[in-house]
Order: sequence, then structure tokens, then C-alpha cells
Amino acid sequence: METAASNASSAVQRLARPALALSMLLSSLGVSIANIALPAIAADFGLPLAAVQWTVTAYLITLTGAVLVAGGLGDRFGLRKMYLIGLGLFAAASLACGLAGDLRALVAGRALAGMAAAFLTTLPVAIVRGTVSQNRVGAMMGLLGTVSAIGTALGPSAGGMVIAGWNWHGVFWILSLLAVANLGLALASLPAPSPSVSAAPASTSAERTPSLAQLAMRAAPSLAINFCVASVMMTTLVAGPFYLSIAAGLGVAKVGLVMAIGPVTSMLAGVPSGRLTDAYGAEPVLKAGLASLIGGAVAMALLPGAFGVVGYVGAMLVLTPGYQLFQAANNTAVVASAGESERGRVSGLLALSRNLGLVFGAGVMGAVFALAAGAASVETASAASIADAMRLTFLLAASLLAVVVVAVRSLRGRLDGLWPNSWRGGGG
Repeated sequence: METAASNASSAVQRLARPALALSMLLSSLGVSIANIALPAIAADFGLPLAAVQWTVTAYLITLTGAVLVAGGLGDRFGLRKMYLIGLGLFAAASLACGLAGDLRALVAGRALAGMAAAFLTTLPVAIVRGTVSQNRVGAMMGLLGTVSAIGTALGPSAGGMVIAGWNWHGVFWILSLLAVANLGLALASLPAPSPSVSAAPASTSAERTPSLAQLAMRAAPSLAINFCVASVMMTTLVAGPFYLSIAAGLGVAKVGLVMAIGPVTSMLAGVPSGRLTDAYGAEPVLKAGLASLIGGAVAMALLPGAFGVVGYVGAMLVLTPGYQLFQAANNTAVVASAGESERGRVSGLLALSRNLGLVFGAGVMGAVFALAAGAASVETASAASIADAMRLTFLLAASLLAVVVVAVRSLRGRLDGLWPNSWRGGGG
């Protein structure tokens, strides 16, 4: 009887993996699937594209702004409880978006959905440690990275099919239905906290629980490099289309095909990266990922000029697996070094540093690329100017990442007490 009950419990908990993965998929779909709906929304409301762009911007702003709040609430009230609340809120907000009759209501619904998505992005990373066995944490982190890439890549095509066969409202109704299904799966599979474990008195808890600033300082090496890595990856999304269309002379369809190589490679590399982390520990995998990222950024600066599109593809095939190796190892190490009452906030810090890195890559590195192109508008720059801008931008990106890595490694040796285990952990 005990064996049967144990097997049943194990089978239920195995469903937790797809539940957590689906949440990451929903969060990334929330960005990419809405982008494709913007022209239809603009036409329906009779508004310029610049106005309806707030449909995406509001989601991103609240998602970025709420990740620390989501992590803190998870630590305070329970990761499972706040995760389920986040799923319910995402379902309700997406339904409201589908029912919106004007832009103001749509933007308000999207802002609320972004806030809920912060829970779906942050808390699964924190929940993993208590849901899967220790020797599979890395594989689960890799899976979360894979489905996030799938959501980003799948959104435009899935959204386009929904809009073509239905209308833009259907995009948000589908997000709502997926969130409801995710909520049911999570309720059935995530173990409820043991009633025998009671919270410590508030005064005792305050004494023992480190502040957010202390957690940020402790995880500072991982957060700083996470920021730089995200900015490098965003730079590829900003500069890539201009290089491929202007310098390489590809048409729109071919640009899209080449740009898809990154997300597809990311999907394929995610789970293997996690398994390597489980097998060999986080630190060697993290080092391999960073070496691949720096090498890929240098290759992105040099190979397209020498070999054209083939060189661009080759650089992406070095850069993107490095990103997944880094993400799996870094997330595993940081979550492993956090105490049970800290995981939500630590996961929030990881999400915040990544999102800020994406903003830096889009804004600052995008501005560097535009300035290096040397024309009044990037769209009017010559092929040679775009190639030069590509080379300068990615040499700068590789240098920035390398300098931060060297600085972190150097400082870590001197301040080991501040940063315990933040570069270790996760199997092996």
C-alpha cells in the first residue's frame, strides 16, 4: 500500500514540471503574441501604431517593476500560494484584455497581466528547489529556459494564425484559457506546505531573514553578469535585423528565417545545459557558458564581415548555447545558495537583473549601434557602415562582458564572506 501511495505521489509531483514550465511559456507568450496583434488592434480602434504600442509597453513595465514584489510576497506568504494567485490574476487580466472595447481598458488589462506575469516568471525558479530532487534542479532550470525561448519564438506565428482565423481578441482569450489550464495543473501537482511547519514569530523572523539589500549584495556577482549576458543577447536582436537586411541584402522572409536560428538553438540547448549542470556542478558549466558567450560576441563582430550570412549564423551557434549554459548554471547556483525563506526574493533579483540587461541592450547598445552606423537614421545607412557598426558594437559587448567577469572573479576572492557559494552549487 505504501509503495502504491508513494508511486501515486511521485506521479502527481512529476506533473509539477510541466505546470512550472507552462508558466514560463505563458509569460514569454504574453510579450511575443501581443506584438503580432498590434496592427490589428490599431486598425480596429482607428489609432496610430505608436499609441497601441502601449499594449506591449505596459506589460513589460509592470512585469519588470513587480518581480521583486512577487518574490517578496512568495517568501512572506508562501511560494505556492502566491504562484497560484499569480496564475489566477493572469487568467483574469487576459480575459479582460480580450473583452476590452477601447485602448484604455486594453492597456489597463495588459498592465495587470504584466504584474501577474512577474509571479509566473519569478516563482517557478524559486519553487523548483522544493519540487524536484537535488540532482535534477539543473535540468529543470534548463527546461524553464527552453520553454521561455519557445514562447518567444512561437508567439508571432501562433498569434498570426489566431488573428487570421478569428480576431485580435482571440489572442488574449487563448492566453486566459492556457492560464486556467495551468492553474488546474498546478493545483493538482504542487505539494501544499506541511501544516506542521508554522511560521516563526515576526520579531524572530525579522532577526533571521536578510534584507533585500543583503541578498542583492550576496548575489551581486551572479546578478552583474546576468545583466551583462542579457544585454549581449538583446544586442543581437537589435542589430541583427539591420545587418541581415542592409549589409547582407536579405529579404524580409530570409531575415526572419535567419533570426529564428537563435531561438531554435536556444530551445535545443536548454535541457542539455541543465543536465550538464546536474552532472558536473554549476561552476564549470557557468565558466563554459561565459567563454562561449564572449567567444560568440567576438565571432559576431568578426565573422559576418569575413563570411557574410554564414559567419553570422556561425556566431549565433556559438553565442546562443553559451547563453543557455550560463542561465542553467547561474540560476541553479543562486537558488541553491539561498535559504528556504529567501528563494522568492533571490529569484526576483535574478529576473530584475535580466530584464534591466534587456533594457540596457535595447537602449544603450542599440544607441551605440545607431551612432556607429554614422547616418541620420540606421535605415538609411550604407551596407559598409552597418558592417562597421556591427563590428564595433559586438567588440564592445564582448569587452564589457569580459571585464565584468574578470572583475567579479577578482573581487570574489577578496570578499568571499559577502558572497558565499554564489558561484557554486547544483549537483556534482
